[in-house]
Amino acid sequence: MPFAALDLHRSVVEALIIDDQGAPLHSSRFDATREALLAFAKRHLTPQHQLVIEATTNTWAVAALLDRFVGRLVVSNPLRTKAIAGAKIKTDKVDVRVLAELLRCDYLPEVWKPDPATRQLRAATTERSCLTSDRTRIKNRIHAILHQRLIPAPADLFSAKSRAWLEKLPLDDFGRNALNRQLRLLDDIETELVEVTDSLAGKAHGDPKIKLLMTLPGCDFTVAQALLAALGDISRFPDADAAASYLGLTPSTYQSADKCYHGRITKQGRSHARWMMVEAAQFLGRNTGPLGVFFRRIAKRKGRNVAVVAAARKLVTIAWHMLKNNEPYRYAQPSTIECKFDRLRVRVTKEKKKGGLPKGSPRPENYGKGRTRAVPALSAVYAANGLPPVQTPRPGEQAMLDCNGLARLRETIETPRRTTKAPNKAKA
Repeated sequence: MPFAALDLHRSVVEALIIDDQGAPLHSSRFDATREALLAFAKRHLTPQHQLVIEATTNTWAVAALLDRFVGRLVVSNPLRTKAIAGAKIKTDKVDVRVLAELLRCDYLPEVWKPDPATRQLRAATTERSCLTSDRTRIKNRIHAILHQRLIPAPADLFSAKSRAWLEKLPLDDFGRNALNRQLRLLDDIETELVEVTDSLAGKAHGDPKIKLLMTLPGCDFTVAQALLAALGDISRFPDADAAASYLGLTPSTYQSADKCYHGRITKQGRSHARWMMVEAAQFLGRNTGPLGVFFRRIAKRKGRNVAVVAAARKLVTIAWHMLKNNEPYRYAQPSTIECKFDRLRVRVTKEKKKGGLPKGSPRPENYGKGRTRAVPALSAVYAANGLPPVQTPRPGEQAMLDCNGLARLRETIETPRRTTKAPNKAKA
């Protein structure tokens, strides 16, 4: 059985084909274009070939193009390949030979090949992340223009009121031109960001997996999509710890003889998804459920930064169990979850939920006693949004709740009630 390897670059491809004894059958170098790749495949590849390529920017486009020509296509993990076959001399010919030999010996570290829907979701979430980063950079430049001229900025520099202030702000000619350029760029980025976010919202609205993940504290549909795009098919992970390790949220370990040291997280996998989960964990210190207790305990012992990363890892492990068991989060606050789903529905359908009592209904008993809001039971919120029911906590889980003073938490979130709305500060 022949084994083929391609060393992909932005402009060129180094190719090598060897037989089952390692003897070279073909070696060539050609342009990294669709036409050149198809010509190579039609001339040199057959269904008896096994083909290996390394994971890089254009890997999946090449894989989709050549998959039909070979019996098996493998995508190699470049970091693990380098660890296995490090060499003092590095050339394209050496690299492609290493790939072919590892494939022949069945010792190649593979990566999971995502399906087209997952690749598209990864591309969309990454594009939104890039636009968000561009917006942040532009805002920082605007702050710098004011700071360089000793002009104090309002607390919210990018509100409608502050925007009008910026446009009328007296500046020197260079500063005014620079500020106008940045404001125009900011408007363009905002427009594109809204378009991309609306597109992602439309996909999330009908996706039951996204709705499941949205029940986690701190996870809106953008965070849920980034996590789902990174994990893909969760059945490829044997347990929740493997999913957290895939995102690089587990501590690195250095062990030799009787000494063992656990250091910083490995930061492997998709950095975008890891960053989103860390952002989602930032405010878990205010959570009233088990995640809040976990966050505050770690923060007291090791500091807030360590607690944020540990909580992010905990979110990933819980998300794995939720997706595996098709079950929403058990300890979510009903009002928060209802607001999440309402915001998503309004963004997609543009239809707001009609409030108030039906026409002709009598006044409620608490009329005149201040503004109140109905808080439904958590199970009712899940049922209204097409989510599976919440299962009863297992004995070990119930013991954890009792130990942390959360024995009545399930009863509280499953009891419909009315809460008093905070007064409007403008009228107070």
